[in-house]
Amino acid sequence: MALELNESNFDSEVLQSTQPVLVDFWAPWCGPCRSMAPIIDELATEFAGRVKVAKVNVDQNRALAGRYGVMSIPTLIMFKAGQVVGQMVGYTPKGVLAKKLESLL
Repeated sequence: MALELNESNFDSEVLQSTQPVLVDFWAPWCGPCRSMAPIIDELATEFAGRVKVAKVNVDQNRALAGRYGVMSIPTLIMFKAGQVVGQMVGYTPKGVLAKKLESLL
């Protein structure tokens, strides 16, 4: 299961993480986001202990979305050592995401 992020835990869970992190910026009303949800949870399970997989509800965390320039959702941002190392916008197939995550290891 993906970790739920918010303003109070984002920096400690993402920017200070020793593992690469995939952050899914999403909203409950977004159709493609709902399609991505099971994929995000599967990746969280498959990469457990190697990559941290997390989600940010943009409706509840507007400042975080703004900080990373999220204009449309879903937006998936990959972090390594506290730096943004990749970004994808829109529905992304599981295989594509898995390859991107493998490349971070």
